Amino acid sequence: MSLLIKNGRVVDPANKIDEVRDVLVEGSKISKVAAGIKVKADTTLDAAGKIVMPGLVDMHVHLREPGREDKETIASGTLAALKGGVTSVLAMPNTNPSMDSVDRVAFLQGIIEKNARGNVFICGAITQGRLGKALTDISALKKQGVVAVSDDGASVDSEQVMLEALKNARSNNVLVVCHCEDKSQSAGGVVNLGSISTRLGLRGISRESEYTRIERDIRLAEQAAAAVHIAHVSCKESVEIIARAKKRGIRVTAETAPHYFSLSEEALLGYDTNLKMNPPLRTREDVAAIKKGLKDRTIDAIASDHAPHTEHEKAIEFDRAEFGVIGLETELAVSITELVVPGIISWDTLAAALSLNPARILGINKGTLSSGSDADIIVVSPDQKWSVQKENIASQSKNSAFLGKSLLGIVAYTICNGQLAYQSSG
Repeated sequence: MSLLIKNGRVVDPANKIDEVRDVLVEGSKISKVAAGIKVKADTTLDAAGKIVMPGLVDMHVHLREPGREDKETIASGTLAALKGGVTSVLAMPNTNPSMDSVDRVAFLQGIIEKNARGNVFICGAITQGRLGKALTDISALKKQGVVAVSDDGASVDSEQVMLEALKNARSNNVLVVCHCEDKSQSAGGVVNLGSISTRLGLRGISRESEYTRIERDIRLAEQAAAAVHIAHVSCKESVEIIARAKKRGIRVTAETAPHYFSLSEEALLGYDTNLKMNPPLRTREDVAAIKKGLKDRTIDAIASDHAPHTEHEKAIEFDRAEFGVIGLETELAVSITELVVPGIISWDTLAAALSLNPARILGINKGTLSSGSDADIIVVSPDQKWSVQKENIASQSKNSAFLGKSLLGIVAYTICNGQLAYQSSG
């Protein structure tokens, strides 16, 4: 089977392309990217006036299966991903049971093989049960196919355990993804600590609980001569610490999520539990710092931190509501609306943050339109406006931070492994 995408503005940072070209797909691979390709393909898509870029690689996704299929499943989560232009996801290990053994990873791989609509890569746990005490067998997990390890949702408090994890990961060429939170400083908090938390009468989560743990994990990574990836960066000090570490040559990369560069803590004044996440929404100054970090590429990647929850887990008192928001279907549009349209970053920088950089950080063969690479491609209508409505969300859970918001940018087509996997009804 062959597929030809005609007349689109091709944005491929891996090959420094940003111009109108055609893309030819043969089988599951990209065959050619050039102007004026003249072949008779089985399927031809006209992309005039649209952006053609590599499929998004979201390196921070909670698919909830196994254990909480009432929130999300491999099938529903990957459908939501395709709708949002995400062709590859990294499934985080805080499932029930957690991904802390070869048998459990193999079980999940069986579900993925049967039910996934897109590419799903697995992140194993750093410690058994994600309890921060006994290390998992990182070597065995790598042999089974995990591409990273993390205790996401929890930080490894013990410096000794964390240092050993980084050394083991380095030896096995596995990325360590750090949820940086010192719970001795954040315990009991539900929103950012500051004037807004006081107005709301809610306990605050200090920025120190994030950035002091980032400092520690970077220091340990330097000591172990290991690569380390910092998840969901939310505050100014964190960006500054990461920038300084990069200048010193430490192998650190970082991601943020769309809500951290588009919403501030002031959005919480309505007590909307769909805006409760960890780390929390911070100040306007932090939002500006995250945008600057993306512009100067201190922050390498944008990831959704897609965290689905049921209605009854969110439609309760703010203190008791679960942390987390969904984001697979909105991360591209929020990024276009908040970053590209205002001229903060270019399409090239956006494609790098959403596709190329996450793939390179994870060491997977994605995020590029190079000849011979996997045909994971999206065609985007950049100026098309749409409103985020609960009834149109493909994810099994509906806890979006952007319900009712108007966004720019709709995915017209998603091609995954050479197949037309999603087509917008619009």
